Amino acid sequence: MTRYAALLRGINVGGINIKMVDLRNTFSDLGFDNVKTVLASGNVLFDSDRADVPALECGIETALRAEFHYEAWVFVLEVDTIRRIVDNYPFDPEREGWHPYVLVSPEPEVLDELASLRDELDPEIERVQAGDGVLYWEVERGMTLKSRFGKRTGAPKLKAFTTTRNLRTLRKLLV
Repeated sequence: MTRYAALLRGINVGGINIKMVDLRNTFSDLGFDNVKTVLASGNVLFDSDRADVPALECGIETALRAEFHYEAWVFVLEVDTIRRIVDNYPFDPEREGWHPYVLVSPEPEVLDELASLRDELDPEIERVQAGDGVLYWEVERGMTLKSRFGKRTGAPKLKAFTTTRNLRTLRKLLV
């Protein structure tokens, strides 16, 4: 069995409200074991003997669409991968007045496009650095949605290809 984390994009914000007990039940109904939700922002831990991550994502998205009637986007990562992502965060995660974020995408061209903004960013407000399958992002508190990178990552065309998590949330997935 492999321990996975499913990162759901856009739930419990913007009118898509899902109770965590209902989300756990949906994952259990899919045949996953040891299902646990973390926070109320679309983080689900589960065990599965299935190794085909794209098939896992597709099955979860299909079930979420059927059960909760919304356009679901799911990113599944092995917990060991999340540990590596957390361990490789390149900025000071405890920097006072700043948020440590990780943007996840399985699409290298999307990551490359967003990483290309690096030199255009004001380092007094935000910084990004490419990682393995992720972009690490540090942004001044209060500027997440106002910053150049924040505005770009919020573009509707990226909904199906990215999700962002605070590093502290990812750490909670490791406990």
